[in-house]
Amino acid sequence: MLSYSLTDEEIEEFIRESEELSGDETLKALMAYYAKESPKYEIPEDPIATDVVYHMIRNELKLDGNPSLNLASFVTTEMDEHAEKLFMENAGKNFVDQDEYPYSSLIQDRVISILARLYNAPEDSKPIGTSVIGSSEAIMLGLLAHKWNWKKKRENEGKSTDKPNIIFGEDVHVVWKKFARYFDVEPRIIPMEEDNYVMNVDLVRKSIDENTICVGTVLGTTFTGEMDPISKINDMLIEINKEKGWNIPIHVDAASGGFVVPFIYPEMKWDFRLSHVRSINVSGHKYGLVFPGVGFLIFRNESDLPNDLIFEVNYLGGVMPTYSLNFSKGASTIIAQYFNLLAIGRNGYTAIMGLLFNNAEYLARKMDSSGKFKVINNETRILPLVAFELDEKCNFDVFNFSERIRQKGWIIPAYTLPKNAEDKAILRIVIRLTMSREQVNILYNDLLDAYDSLEKDIDEVLRYAKHQENIQASRDHHDTIC
Repeated sequence: MLSYSLTDEEIEEFIRESEELSGDETLKALMAYYAKESPKYEIPEDPIATDVVYHMIRNELKLDGNPSLNLASFVTTEMDEHAEKLFMENAGKNFVDQDEYPYSSLIQDRVISILARLYNAPEDSKPIGTSVIGSSEAIMLGLLAHKWNWKKKRENEGKSTDKPNIIFGEDVHVVWKKFARYFDVEPRIIPMEEDNYVMNVDLVRKSIDENTICVGTVLGTTFTGEMDPISKINDMLIEINKEKGWNIPIHVDAASGGFVVPFIYPEMKWDFRLSHVRSINVSGHKYGLVFPGVGFLIFRNESDLPNDLIFEVNYLGGVMPTYSLNFSKGASTIIAQYFNLLAIGRNGYTAIMGLLFNNAEYLARKMDSSGKFKVINNETRILPLVAFELDEKCNFDVFNFSERIRQKGWIIPAYTLPKNAEDKAILRIVIRLTMSREQVNILYNDLLDAYDSLEKDIDEVLRYAKHQENIQASRDHHDTIC
C-alpha cells in the first residue's frame, strides 16, 4: 500500500527544494506550518511572519461555530459599519485613563443618563451609574451597594451585621450565587415550580426578614425568556415596609430585557416607576446591539450608591473616581453604545425589537403546529426567545436533538431546568438581528429534518433489536415438529 506521509526531515527537505520554485518567504513558511503543528507550549525561538501567523490562527478559528448560527447566545455578532469604525478607532483607549481620555468618560455619563431616563428615573432624582465589562460585574457592584447600605443602617441602629441574606429565584444567572458566596451573604433561593419558572411572590414574602439586603429579580430569564413578577414583589415590599419598617430594595437584572421591554412593552412597570427598584443592570452587548463586552449599572439616586465604595485614585496625572471590580477596560464598547443610541434612536430600537418578536412568534407558531414540538413560553415571552420541549411521543431526548441539529450548523442549547423543575428538559432558540425571515424558514425545515432523521434512526435501531431478538429466540427454540 502506498503512503504519502512524510517525516519531519522529509518535510524540511521539501521546503528547501521549494525555494528553487519560489522565493516567496510567506509561501515557504505557510507550507511548513500547514504540514506541522502550531506552537502550543513554548514561544518560538524565531519570529514567524505576521501573515503566516494570521493564516495559522484564522484557519484554526474556522473550526469554531458560526456566530450567526449560534442560537444559544444573546451576544451581538454584527454592528453597523460606522459603529465598527468607531469601535476600531478607539480600541486602544483604556477607559480608566480618564485624565487622558476625558471625552470617553463624558460619553459614558451620557449613556448612563439616557438609560436612567429610559428606565423612568423620577425627575426629582439624581441617577448615577457606571459602565462595566458585562452584567456579571454590574450585578456584583449593585448588590455590594445594597449590602453596604444595609450594613450602615444596622450599625446606626446598633444592631448586628453578621447575618445578611439576599433573596432571588432559581431563574437567575450564576453570578447571583457567586456574589452570595464571594461576599458572605446567605442566599435564600426561591425554587421553581412545576409549571412556574419565575419567582413566587408568596415564597419571597416568607423568606424576607430584617437582615435581607435586597430582593433580586430578572427581566428576561436565560432559561425561558420570562420575567419575575417585579411589580407584585414591589407591592409586597411596600406592605412589609409599612408593617415592619424594613425598606428592602429591589435590584433588577435586565441584562437581556433592558433593551427590549422599554420598546416592546413601554407601559409595563418593572423599572424606577416602582418605588423599591433602586438599581438596574443591562448588557449593551446583547440587545443593545454592541460587540462584547459592555454593560451598565444604574442607581435610582445618588444616595443608593454609598460614597465609601467609590475610590479616588491618583492615576496617570489626575485624581479620578472609580467604582468597579475591574480596573482597565476598553472605551470602544461604551462609545459604540452611544453611537447606537443616537443612530438607532427610540423608534429604531422599537422597530428592530418588533421585528425580532415577529420572527420569534412566527417560528413558535410553526413549531407548535408541527406536532413535533411544544413551545412553553408563548404566553409569557418578553424576549424574542422560543423555549420548547419535544413532543412526548418521541423516543429521543432534547440532548440527542441538540446534537443532531448541530450537524446542520445550528447551535441550540439543551438543558434541564433548576431545582423543583429539573425533570423538565428543554431547548432554547434566541432570535437576534442576524436572522432574517427566510433564515427562520430554513431553521424550521432543519428542525423538522433533524426530528425526522432521529425518528428514522430510532426505528432502525428498534427493528435491528427486534431482529436480533427473533434470531436469539429461534436459536433458543430450534426444535421443530415435522
